[in-house]
Amino acid sequence: MKLKQITACLVAATMLGANPVFAQSGSKVSGEVVKIGVLTDLSSTYSDLAGPGAVIAAKMAIADFSKDGTVIGKKIELISADHQNKADIAANKAREWYDKDGVDVIVELVSTNVALAVMEVAEQKNKITLVSGAASLTITNEKCTPNNVHWVYDTYALSNGTGKAVVKQGKKNWYFITADYAFGAALEKDATNVVVANGGKVLGTSKHPFPNSDFSSYLLKAQASGADVVALANAGQDTINSVKQASEFGINKKQTVVPLLMFISDVHSLGLPAAQGMYLTEGFYWDKDDKTRAWSRRFFEQHKRMPTMVQAGVYSSVTAYLQSVQKAGTDETAPVMKALRSMTIDDGLFKGKIRADGKFEHDMYLLEVKKPSEAKSPWDYYNVRAVIPAAEATQPLSLSRCKLVTNK
Repeated sequence: MKLKQITACLVAATMLGANPVFAQSGSKVSGEVVKIGVLTDLSSTYSDLAGPGAVIAAKMAIADFSKDGTVIGKKIELISADHQNKADIAANKAREWYDKDGVDVIVELVSTNVALAVMEVAEQKNKITLVSGAASLTITNEKCTPNNVHWVYDTYALSNGTGKAVVKQGKKNWYFITADYAFGAALEKDATNVVVANGGKVLGTSKHPFPNSDFSSYLLKAQASGADVVALANAGQDTINSVKQASEFGINKKQTVVPLLMFISDVHSLGLPAAQGMYLTEGFYWDKDDKTRAWSRRFFEQHKRMPTMVQAGVYSSVTAYLQSVQKAGTDETAPVMKALRSMTIDDGLFKGKIRADGKFEHDMYLLEVKKPSEAKSPWDYYNVRAVIPAAEATQPLSLSRCKLVTNK
């Protein structure tokens, strides 16, 4: 071999050694574009907690990752669509995006029925899903897939946060008002397990259609039960309507109304006089520290509302995805997922690692809604009552029913 050839080889080896993952993948990108799809509720029950704010969060992640909107020299494109909280619409849109539009990853996916439907399509197509809005523990258990990450929260975390805290206050007898679909059933089941394990009992349950506006009959049954706690296993506008109507009936004067899933957008809609004193569990709070405040104020400039944990989760998941594409040197699913699962994620909003079952394990926060007199500024809504460590906020892998986890 000639001296020039040897020198060229040594230079190439040195460059490759600096980033061996790039060398293996060869910067291969399908369609010469890295394409991200935000599939969310843009017009209905969950549009306030996800919706347009989720799209803004994804755009912020792309802009923060790359000033020129590229990764490994290829353009990053973002598209969005409204799944209307219908699994069939979501699945059809996912197929269209994956097959015709060259989408590499679908993010957000609020509501469990939507997330599970899209996850199934993604597994068939060998594409990636990153779930921020859906809550069911099923996502990382019976229905887990190798190409999915459950990013922000699940029914196990909610139950072991809010549920456990309320039972420990001595409120042992519970009555559930539950959204009649997969998410509601999962949240009621996980919360029931926590209540019973801590010496409480469930006196009854009422299931309501999703979405719903009139909760009077369910609330009157809960009132008649004499339960200490009226637990709301629903979300979004359903939760807002439930809390408002419970207040109208005076239920909150004798019984404790406990929303098992509430977002800062819900508190904002209700107002502090109606929501004060309620406990809730979240994976993100805009006013937690300097980093969350700085990012949230930037988000507020665009959306005129502070971010929910779902919207913060979209920013975090899109950022981590792009970092994984950068590390893998390709948008091919297997190398990107390998890179993603190997990362320690610490983006200023969330910190943790992705487990074998696809759960992004991070701390959660037990929050209490402030009294109006305690709020010092707009959106100053919460007192942080406890940090729930990641290991406590996540179902132990020893209990996993995920096909990706080997239990011995």
